[in-house]
Amino acid sequence: MSMKKTDLEKHLAKKLDGRMKSSAVPQRFGKASAAAAGPSDRKAGKVVAKLVPLACRLPAELVARLRERAVGFDGGMSALMAQAVQRWLDASELSRKAVSPSPGSTPGTAAAAPCAAGPRPGRA
Repeated sequence: MSMKKTDLEKHLAKKLDGRMKSSAVPQRFGKASAAAAGPSDRKAGKVVAKLVPLACRLPAELVARLRERAVGFDGGMSALMAQAVQRWLDASELSRKAVSPSPGSTPGTAAAAPCAAGPRPGRA
């Protein structure tokens, strides 16, 4: 007795499914995947800080100067910008610590400077 075409396809699919279930998992998958590291995993052996993209608008002249300096800088533009921002933050923290608030004022509030012109007309 001959089988219909759909029955033949079902039979072939069952055979293929049985072969897939009985075959071993290749070493590049599963538990052995950690041992068989690829070239990208070998590069990951270096500890690299997580980099987050940051967009900002800078004057064209400043960007041109940054690009010139980044050509010879180890790590390129990202490393140059990270170093510049880190130095700026360190310097601003030092200057903030050097200027301590007066004993009577609360932190985060500045003393109001007297206005030489006086109050604006029409305002109380």
